[in-house]
Amino acid sequence: MRIVSFTRDGRSSWGILAGDQLEGEITDLGDLAPSLRGFLERDRHGSVTDRLAELAEGRGEVVPVGAVTLGSPIPDPWTVRDAYAFRQHVEAGNRARGVEMPPVFDEIPVFYMTNPRGITGPGPVRVRPMHLDMLDFELEIAAVIGRECRDVSAREADEYILGYTIMNDWSARALQRQEMQMALGPMKGKDFATSLGPWIATRDELAPRRIDSPEGERYDLAMTATVNGVPTSAGNFADITWTFAQILERASYGCTLGPGDVIGSGTVGTGCYLELNLTGVTNRWLEPGDEVVLEVEGLGRLANTVIAT
Repeated sequence: MRIVSFTRDGRSSWGILAGDQLEGEITDLGDLAPSLRGFLERDRHGSVTDRLAELAEGRGEVVPVGAVTLGSPIPDPWTVRDAYAFRQHVEAGNRARGVEMPPVFDEIPVFYMTNPRGITGPGPVRVRPMHLDMLDFELEIAAVIGRECRDVSAREADEYILGYTIMNDWSARALQRQEMQMALGPMKGKDFATSLGPWIATRDELAPRRIDSPEGERYDLAMTATVNGVPTSAGNFADITWTFAQILERASYGCTLGPGDVIGSGTVGTGCYLELNLTGVTNRWLEPGDEVVLEVEGLGRLANTVIAT
């Protein structure tokens, strides 16, 4: 199942997409709840995907995807966390700086919390002048939580995940570099925009590509990024070191996560200019007018254009 949010004729809604983002059709489920998160918070009848399939059968207006504007599939999460889960990305950056890999990387999955009001979907991403100083993209996958959880173990954590979407964790590297001198983690370098979309693919949708392990599931899904049509990054979801189940175990320890909360994977190897510049592959940052396209098998194509404001 592919879940989307969209606007049409000035009205926001959500529904289930049959097909792709160019020629598919959406079953509008806006009469069930104002948003996907609202539905998840209210409807607790067993499997979310089974319940949605049941409610969508023969229900709601069906509209062509070309008649709507797709937004973030979860535009209103209460919380957004972003992890540091791909070893290749972490190792490459540290090696280029001439420093050792932090031992803590192998001890716990780390993450920071960012701004849920900075969520955008496909389309323009508007940035202020200070963001344009070393502006960067990050090619990531995000897990969307389907039901409330607290103190869950990695063995059971995957069952609390509704599905996955593409995430671009936009980064103003000059701001980030300045503030992280205080060792408090990123905030102003990150809080201005996080793009998600174009849909949430539920776990059953991706089941043929699932790789099970005692630590939680991974998926064999190719990940790529282009900037202005130039191939820039390539990786695979299967290469993730810390699984989302392990990250969720850590995140939910003594803490309640709710339906619609978002957890990002962190950058896949080669998945940002910071890493590529440090390793001598590129020597540039994003500029106004640049189009960044992130694609992940099964999760679609997330295209954004940088707009200076």
